[in-house]
Amino acid sequence: MDLVGIERMYKNRITIIIAICIVVLLIVAIFVSNIILNYNNKNKCYKSYLKQYKLSQKIQQQEEMQVDLQEQLKKQKEKSRKLPSLTEKGIQNMSNIYKSETKRAFLTFDDGPSKTVTTPILDLLKQENIKATFFVLGSRVDLYPDIVKRAYKEGHYIANHGYSHEYSQIYTSPQSVLDEFNKTNQSVQIAIENDKYNSHLFRFPGGKWGGRYANIKSQAAQLLNDNSIVQIDWNCMTGDAEGKTTVEAMMQELQKTSTNRNSLVILMHDAGDKQATYEALPHIIQFLRDQGYEFKNFYDIIE
Repeated sequence: MDLVGIERMYKNRITIIIAICIVVLLIVAIFVSNIILNYNNKNKCYKSYLKQYKLSQKIQQQEEMQVDLQEQLKKQKEKSRKLPSLTEKGIQNMSNIYKSETKRAFLTFDDGPSKTVTTPILDLLKQENIKATFFVLGSRVDLYPDIVKRAYKEGHYIANHGYSHEYSQIYTSPQSVLDEFNKTNQSVQIAIENDKYNSHLFRFPGGKWGGRYANIKSQAAQLLNDNSIVQIDWNCMTGDAEGKTTVEAMMQELQKTSTNRNSLVILMHDAGDKQATYEALPHIIQFLRDQGYEFKNFYDIIE
């Protein structure tokens, strides 16, 4: 092969090599551009996803904050609702407790709490969606603080019946009555874990009027009033403290003492030996509903 032929062959090879390099570069460029394009698309998708995720997180946080706020407001409302505040209107309401244009019934229980009777009564009241009033004994509160705490949390009014229920002890003097109120109130505060609680409501053991200690009670009533403590007896009863031990006997007493009365403050007991009171309670509730009574507790009166 002559020199011209060799030179021509060399040029052809160079041309082929250059062409191959160009093709390779084009392929690489296309591949790289595809990678960049895919990356950009993925980046855009990721950014879009991240944006949506952040937005959903923000919405979730706002919803959680809203729920937390609602819960806080609910707790504040419940807390304020469960802290009785004796107002002038409340004092007036108490003085007119037995008068009402509409039918209303206050279920009240004395001498508790007890594990065997108060607990099933609370179960029944919860089932029936009824709020009652419990005139507790401080000595019993100390024995069963969890039952008192439950009653309080479920919206029942925790009122005061003194600490000992020993007449010779509580009626030593007007001051001893106030001392028993304060001692019981302190026991309730400990039980419900709220040192601001004060029921402002007292029921004299044996009732406010008459009896051997009538003079002491009269003086004690004034002392209690001076300390923003009102007193309440009853105008209707089941007779569970006077020897009535059957449902039939209790219902007869209830019907007799509720006749021609719109506003009923019903005396019952939840001491450990008053199982018959719990047994009669469903019948009492049904009777009162059939007669058109609406159930109230003393939150509706004191405040």
